[in-house]
Amino acid sequence: MKVFLYYSLSLWVLFFYAFPSFSQSGRIPAPAQNGMVVSSHYLASQAGDEILKKGGNAVDAAVATALALAVTLPSAGNIGGGGFLVYHGHNGYQTTFNFREKAPLAATATMYLDENGKIKNNSNHEGLLSVGVPGTVAGLYLAHQKLGKLKWAELVRPAIKLAKKGFVSTWAMQDFLDYIEANKAKYPTTAATFLKNGATKYQPGEIWKQKDLANSLKRIKKHGAAGFYKGKTAQLLVDFMKANGGIITPKDLEKYQAEELKPIHGTYRGYDIYSMPPPSSGGVALVEMLNILEGFNLTEMGPNSGSYLHVLTEAMRRAYADRAQYIGDPNFNANMPLPQLLSKPYAEKLRTTINLAKASVSDSARFTAAYLRPESPETTHLSVVDKEGNAVSLTYTLENSYGCRIVVPGAGFLLNNEMGDFNPVPGITNNKGQIGTPANLVAPEKRMLSSMTPTIVAKDGKPVLVIGSPGGRTIINTTMQVILNVLDHKMNVAEAIESPRIHHQWLPNVTSFEKLGFSPDTQKLYESMGHPLIKVGGIGSAMGIFIDHNKKLLYGGADSRSFDGKAVGH
Repeated sequence: MKVFLYYSLSLWVLFFYAFPSFSQSGRIPAPAQNGMVVSSHYLASQAGDEILKKGGNAVDAAVATALALAVTLPSAGNIGGGGFLVYHGHNGYQTTFNFREKAPLAATATMYLDENGKIKNNSNHEGLLSVGVPGTVAGLYLAHQKLGKLKWAELVRPAIKLAKKGFVSTWAMQDFLDYIEANKAKYPTTAATFLKNGATKYQPGEIWKQKDLANSLKRIKKHGAAGFYKGKTAQLLVDFMKANGGIITPKDLEKYQAEELKPIHGTYRGYDIYSMPPPSSGGVALVEMLNILEGFNLTEMGPNSGSYLHVLTEAMRRAYADRAQYIGDPNFNANMPLPQLLSKPYAEKLRTTINLAKASVSDSARFTAAYLRPESPETTHLSVVDKEGNAVSLTYTLENSYGCRIVVPGAGFLLNNEMGDFNPVPGITNNKGQIGTPANLVAPEKRMLSSMTPTIVAKDGKPVLVIGSPGGRTIINTTMQVILNVLDHKMNVAEAIESPRIHHQWLPNVTSFEKLGFSPDTQKLYESMGHPLIKVGGIGSAMGIFIDHNKKLLYGGADSRSFDGKAVGH
């Protein structure tokens, strides 16, 4: 056995030093010395890694990866959606970029309701009224202008190549292609883009080219953000809106701006936690939960034991209740009690309300609020670390898988349906999970509430863990559980990501359990404490990087819950 281990280790070392690039999936992290990119599509990870090899920094690589995902991962990667970026430099500097979509200028709080106060034809989720003003291009461009190193055009070039020359279609898109093939009349512009000759689907292994998207990317390459918000691309979008009942105008596009914001900061067992501030609820809820859990000996409880899952659930329940009551776009909600929600004394107070043997009650009567539809799990996350140790955590989305499923003709990109993240029906909260607050009602130029939680964990002023995930409201809990797995349970980043997960969001009062990974005894103990549960296929799809400063190595982990995800480094 010793001889076998010796030769196995020797072969691994030989492989490590003989080949300059590495990729990963599974419980063994990918090692790298000079840079690492982890994303939901291997071609996008490779594009980002190539930018690092050319001397680009973490922001450069993140921009290139995100734009490549707009080509290779149309379910979530995008130039027609929005999201958030968290940055931590090797010098200790931290910042964030908010490029969440905005409601159009013509939007109103009751725009989706009929005369009886009911939602008309699911219009907040389907059709052009569901589209928020896109923010992705503005956000990526602002981050590059502030912190990038290489020329902007160099970062867009890999995405243009993938769109123009095409790439191999995989099984990941087959369900969507089946749907579009069966609904060509409902989505004619999408069929023209996604189907061969607008008629039949691409089979796995066939090359898919996107000429119109390549041309849109060329305009972005030449003109920066103006190549999207002005000129031909903007005109194609506006003309399509006007002809088909949409309300986004040239003024909406001209007025859109991404924001640079101070990150949410917390501490956990001597580590610094940096995450996204509102309009994302992710950073606030994450720090609040970690503050509560800091008072428990989670290491002694053991990973995913019944008692461990119980206290996690109780922390989740309390943070998500506060999320529902308080968090929204800060430009429209000046009085959010963030200092209280982020404070250790507040967490200590909440901790005293947790019974270690019995579940709490989630009471919908706690708030009189508005309806808030659960966020779609179809988002994507990427993590990047460069040779100097600069780190980027970036999460962005179209909302539903493939957004509203509508492609802008001549422009080649899908539109989001993020307006569904606003509260369309004021005054309803119930135990079925219909929750929300006045803080998240529709208003012109307002950004809708989000759960995206791009996060960087640091120690002594240096990043040590870059992490995030898709998954709608489950994002916050996925990110937290990976952090706990690394810091409390000493798992490597791939083990931490692959470990089974749970999710509780206050209402409805039920815990989602991944089907695989938890023992029946653990589930019985958990239920005996009063926690109802349902079993689900998967929760989130985390992409992370651990920085080992002692060994001077980067370790990447791409969640196997992602079909085409990969960690790529050199």
